[in-house]
This record gives sequence, C-alpha cells and structure tokens, in this order.
Amino acid sequence: MQQVIPVPFPGRAPRVRAAGPYAIGSAAGLVLLSLAAQPAEAGCRDAPRAGVDWTNCFKQRLMLSYSDLSGAVLRGARLTGTDFTGTKLAGAKLAEAELSFTRFEGADLSGADLTKAAGGRTIFTRANLRNAHFESSEFGRSNFQQAQIAGANFSKAEVNRSIFEGADLTGADMSKAELARVILTNTKVGGVKFSYSNLARADLRGLDLNGVDLTGSYLYLTRVDGADLSQAKGLTQEQLDLACGTNETRLPAGLSRPQDWPCGEDVEQNG
Repeated sequence: MQQVIPVPFPGRAPRVRAAGPYAIGSAAGLVLLSLAAQPAEAGCRDAPRAGVDWTNCFKQRLMLSYSDLSGAVLRGARLTGTDFTGTKLAGAKLAEAELSFTRFEGADLSGADLTKAAGGRTIFTRANLRNAHFESSEFGRSNFQQAQIAGANFSKAEVNRSIFEGADLTGADMSKAELARVILTNTKVGGVKFSYSNLARADLRGLDLNGVDLTGSYLYLTRVDGADLSQAKGLTQEQLDLACGTNETRLPAGLSRPQDWPCGEDVEQNG
C-alpha cells in the first residue's frame, strides 16, 4: 500500500508527497524508501515584502502603494492595474511582467529589470528609473513625465506615443527603439543614444541635443523647432530634410536648413 505523507510549506496550503513503494525483507528487515522531490515554487500567497518571489503570479488590481518590495522577484507576473505609487522596487526583477494600466508614480525602480515587460498606458510619473533595464519592453502611450531616467537602457523598446516631458534622460540608451510621436519637450537628453531609433513625428522642440547620438535615426516630421543640434552626433543632411525645424534651429557645421522649413501648421502631431 502506498503511504501519503503530508509535507507542510510555510505560507501555503499543505501539499502531499507520496512515499514510493517500500518493501520489508522478512529475513534482513531492509526498508527501501523513495520520496518524489517537489520543485520550488513562487510564493504567490506570500505577503508583499522586500525580496518576495511572485514569479508568474496573478497580482492584478492590488493596492500596494508605499510598500517595500526592494529586490522583489516579479518575473512574468500579471500586475495589470496594480498601484505601486511610492513603492520601493529598487533592483526588482520585472522581466516579462504584464504592467498595463499599472501605476508607478513616484516609485523607486532604480536598477530594476523590466526587460521584455509589456505595458500600455503605464504611469511612471516622477519615478526613479535610474539605470533601469527596459530592453525590448513595450510601453506604448505611457507617462514618464518628470521621471529620473538617467543611465536607463531602452534599447529596442517600444514606447510610441509616450510622454517624457520634464524627465531626465541623461546618458540613456534608446538605440533601435520605437519612439514615434513621443513628447520630449523640456527633457534633459545629454548624451542619449538615439542611434537607429524611430523618432518619426517626435517632439524635440527647444531641446539641447549636445552629445546626442542620432546616427541612422529616422526623423520623418520630427519637430526640432528651436532645438540645438550643433553638437549632435551622426546627423546627416538626409535626416534633416525629413525633419521639421525653424530658422532658430541650430545645425552642425556643414549642414543646411531645408527649403521647406518650417513645416506647415497642418502637420499631424502627437495625439
């Protein structure tokens, strides 16, 4: 007969583990016991705390504002509509998490890993995203206003129609990113890598683009009215001919203003 031995797991409902068949030799009295090993699982029922492991857990529409989830493991977790306002998430692992309509307003996500995370209309207003990883993530129509994003990596990310107004993007990597119609007005972009990114119809009006790498970036109808491009890297005449600027736009030596500048007022913009 097979014996069933309950094995308690802290914080979870008891599981059962089957003891393998055993036989007792009548002469030698030998006992052979075989227990099936159980794989470790994320503690989806564990309370929110620093370092909690909610890998692949469903945590939708929770109120977790001002919690301490520093170093939490949230890989692949479904967090749609969850409120992380003011929450400590420094160094958290959010790779491949579902973050649509999630609020991170004023949260600390410094050094967090959001690689391949997916979200839409996600709120990062005034969040600390310094040195965070957004590689190959999808955050279209999201709000990054006044966020601290210096040193973050958005390479190959899709953030079309998102708002970065007033944010600090100093030294961020946005190479090969989808940035169509993003709003970057009043944003610090010193040293940002926009190489081979799609900046079609993006709003860069009035920006100081000193040290910004625009090598191979797509600037179709990109607004550079009054922007300082004089020290931008990799900018070509062909790119300028696609963009929209004014007589106040400062250009690198050797490049000239297209004859059709400024673009007409009927040019479709963000929205």
